[in-house]
Amino acid sequence: MFRDVHRSKLRKRPQVFELSLTSMSQRHFIIYDLEATCWRSRAPKRVEVIEIGAVKVNESLDIVDEFCLFVKPTLHPEISKFCTQLTSISQSDVERAPFFDEAIEAFEDWIDPKASRAVLMSWGEFDKRQLLSDGDLHDIDLPWLRYHACLQHHYSKWKGSKNQIGLKSAMELEGLSYSGTQHRAIEDARNMARLFQVIAEPMELVNPE
Repeated sequence: MFRDVHRSKLRKRPQVFELSLTSMSQRHFIIYDLEATCWRSRAPKRVEVIEIGAVKVNESLDIVDEFCLFVKPTLHPEISKFCTQLTSISQSDVERAPFFDEAIEAFEDWIDPKASRAVLMSWGEFDKRQLLSDGDLHDIDLPWLRYHACLQHHYSKWKGSKNQIGLKSAMELEGLSYSGTQHRAIEDARNMARLFQVIAEPMELVNPE
């Protein structure tokens, strides 16, 4: 498994994946989001993933599966009251959860990157950076992150906006409304997937049938 491959201190980051109709052909799309430890103060604490939420969309833009898993942090195992208020994720949720090494293995198995030719998509760059950070912390290689696209960046560019458009605003622009609890990874992933179903063809990310 990829989780058993260690990376050196000078290891390279995954190469940039260019989002185009050609590169997206015959792929599954993993629309995902993360939640991480947080505090009300801006103390210099390294954050860790505490929830992975993802939706799998096939080339026909059908939602075919979901993934949701809490993750137990190691550096700061106690979830702050602020974090619980923001995300609704409680201490008991993460106490029963696997650590990052087991969680990321389960996520990778679900993605099945070799079989599905999966490309991961997030709304913003935080999620990819956070996976890499947790990978570094646990000395785990994540080569499948090479196939990653920031949907927010490409959508904002497509709309001609100089600023990055938020997920809720993007949904409103496309006539959609956000459904569910905000600041929960699985809910954000579900809403992102709904948006992707609407914009994928106009943005020429998939071939129209």
